[in-house]
Amino acid sequence: MRQRGGETRRDAISIRVMVQRLALLLLAGAAVTLMLLDKSDTRVVERFRAAVLDTASPVLEVLSQPAIAISRVVEEVKFLAYLHEQNARLREENARLMHWRATALRLRQQHAGLAALLDARADPSSTFVSARVIGDSGGPFVRTVLLNAGRRDGVVGGQAAINGNGLVGRVAEVGLRSSRILLITDLNSRIPIVVEPSRDRGVLEGDNSNVLTIGYLPAGARTSPGDRIVTSGHGGVFPAELPVGVVTSVEGGVVHVQPFVQFHRLDYVRVVKHPFDRPPSREPAAGRGRAPR
Repeated sequence: MRQRGGETRRDAISIRVMVQRLALLLLAGAAVTLMLLDKSDTRVVERFRAAVLDTASPVLEVLSQPAIAISRVVEEVKFLAYLHEQNARLREENARLMHWRATALRLRQQHAGLAALLDARADPSSTFVSARVIGDSGGPFVRTVLLNAGRRDGVVGGQAAINGNGLVGRVAEVGLRSSRILLITDLNSRIPIVVEPSRDRGVLEGDNSNVLTIGYLPAGARTSPGDRIVTSGHGGVFPAELPVGVVTSVEGGVVHVQPFVQFHRLDYVRVVKHPFDRPPSREPAAGRGRAPR
């Protein structure tokens, strides 16, 4: 029995070896055949590939339909969820805007009543000259920019320059086709302002940094972070109520203000052609001779 079992095992091993050798030979022959076909006539291989693709394409298309349908359903669900989120956000914004609209209408009514009570005279209308910032000219001022608008465009020294965020500065020098704007952050800048909502008046001062300070506030002025700063209009140079910045901190009696304008992104400004009282000229009038000695 043991001899028969041993012989059967040896026969099985020999058969397995023969099958492995035959498979190896078949694989080698197939590889050689494919290499010869590829070297001899590539059109035969290309036709074979094309036939396989033509046969497999309908099957692959049918099998891909469920995946495509599932993908479309997932995209529709995501889009519906996005629409629901957007709808909720728009409802919230609409409610907030309605609240601010009601507040604005109430303030407008209050303003109209107070103006009628005080018989206040409205400021004369102002016009604007739009200009592009073309660079920094340097000179005795540190924080200045050059504009491509000058006297021929109606720009006059002392006029205010603004953009969509707030007050940029004032016209310091004017040429025929260009002008220089002294920014509110310059050390030489002094602007009369009003602190809202306390309506305390002061002078906004620059120090060549990106943070401003307020001086000459009255004793006991109530100023806190978050208060809005606007121009007061005193002196007749700047129009009143131009936005300037917001109070960021009050430390040791020094009020720090962050301007609304981002000066590193300054590209276009508007020069306010606001009528203001100019000092009388000291030059002799035209056509007059010299005064007698």
